[in-house]
Amino acid sequence: MPAYRKLHSYQEGAILLEGLIAILVFSMGILAIIGLQAASMKTVSDAQYRLEASYLANRLVASIWTAGPSQIANYGLPGGSSETLAEWLADVKKRLPGAETKAPTVVITGDAIAGFTATVTVFWQPPSETDPHSHTTIAYINTNPTP
Repeated sequence: MPAYRKLHSYQEGAILLEGLIAILVFSMGILAIIGLQAASMKTVSDAQYRLEASYLANRLVASIWTAGPSQIANYGLPGGSSETLAEWLADVKKRLPGAETKAPTVVITGDAIAGFTATVTVFWQPPSETDPHSHTTIAYINTNPTP
């Protein structure tokens, strides 16, 4: 048997094997891209919820700033009696997933002379997770500005 025929018989199917390996490598690359896309979509969703929570907390702090010193204590949660606070709570439950299960907290400390400190914590739970996330905003509210 000639030498070139022996060599040829050893290489039968090598091109098919190379093609299958190339398809495998290409498929793994496509799966990696799909995984990255899914991870980026989750990150964008998390960022959107954090942005909403930050906006809502800052909006409540702005309402507390505009309230008079005698009304600031009505913004504390749980137990606050401000109408603006009730509207804000309804908006939080509407905008953030899972906000019904873990209510926001608003802690007001201080007095009208020394000033108030408002700590607003907003909770939400993304649909694909079991643990709630939170965003906390702390604001100092000076009700007795010096001229």
